[in-house]
Amino acid sequence: MLLAWALMSHAAQAACTEPQAGSDRAPALSPPLSQVVTGSGRLQFHSAPDSACPMKGVFIIPKDAVIAYAQTRDGWSSVMYLNPRTGNDVSGWVRSARLKTIGTVGPKQ
Repeated sequence: MLLAWALMSHAAQAACTEPQAGSDRAPALSPPLSQVVTGSGRLQFHSAPDSACPMKGVFIIPKDAVIAYAQTRDGWSSVMYLNPRTGNDVSGWVRSARLKTIGTVGPKQ
């Protein structure tokens, strides 16, 4: 039983491995995109582009602005959110379908 738990735990960790931005799995956006959260309710952050990898208690809400750095072909975006009240930032993966592009960040390359 312990071996089965260890194997499942290892598989879960492997599934939550973040792909490198700019790789074939997560092509980089150049320039990065300025995006805003759409829809209703919380948009959960994930540590990797996988629904099995939520970052507990970390989410953004509609109208929050993020910077998107990479996107996967299966609908995930690597984003950074800067909390305007606290100055704290968080990076992670969110579902791309909940984001609307409002511009770009930095010069076009």
